[in-house]
Amino acid sequence: MSLFNKILASVGIGAATVDTKLQKSTYTAGDTVSGIVEIIGGNTEQQIDAIYLTLYTNYIKEVNDTKVTEQAAISKIQVNETLTIKANEKREIPFSFTLPFDVPVTAGQSRVWIHTGLDIKNAIDPNDKDFIDIQPTPLANSVLSAVQNLGFRLRKVDCEIAPAYLRRQTPIVQEFEFSPTNQTFRRRLDELELIFVSQTANSAEILMQIDRRARGLGSFLSEALDMDESHVRLSLHANDNIPSKIAEAIERYM
Repeated sequence: MSLFNKILASVGIGAATVDTKLQKSTYTAGDTVSGIVEIIGGNTEQQIDAIYLTLYTNYIKEVNDTKVTEQAAISKIQVNETLTIKANEKREIPFSFTLPFDVPVTAGQSRVWIHTGLDIKNAIDPNDKDFIDIQPTPLANSVLSAVQNLGFRLRKVDCEIAPAYLRRQTPIVQEFEFSPTNQTFRRRLDELELIFVSQTANSAEILMQIDRRARGLGSFLSEALDMDESHVRLSLHANDNIPSKIAEAIERYM
């Protein structure tokens, strides 16, 4: 009977199960995520070689002129070394890890989740998936609020493959797309796109793409050739006058 149970467990029938329980579900980048991994043994004893927590996000990728949704691992944490779970045994493994500052906020189409996997040799690995809510850091929130207060509306948020010139720093970027709402900007700009290239608790490097509205034949030709876009890189700190620095950058390239 024991051998039969082991054969069944190797194909996922009557095998150990896993359930990750988080202390909370809402975080900001840099926060500590804590909880327990609960493992319940199946119908037979099994050896678990490792327990992994992987932080994932989704992103948009263009394939043959079609946009498809893919997933990317942001970070991976090994919780435990080898352990043996007996039949019907319940085991709770505590864990904690720090969220990296490049984790995207959960806005628009962007989602973030923790995937828990048990590495069991010669068996289907049990797994669990827990979505979490990521809010902007205070500094990131100040940046996004400043742009909106200047006269822009947040229109779209998603994660995409980083442009070639940023790929050494990060493979995936989260893009915040704004449309102008006040009269001055609506006459001069089509849209503004913003990316957080890097962040810490007290500083951020952002990249803004300022897309000017076409005016006259020359401008229409520029727009067709994507020459109407200006890229502005700004380093911001918590004690800066953030609205003023962003306003100056936008006005300089209008």
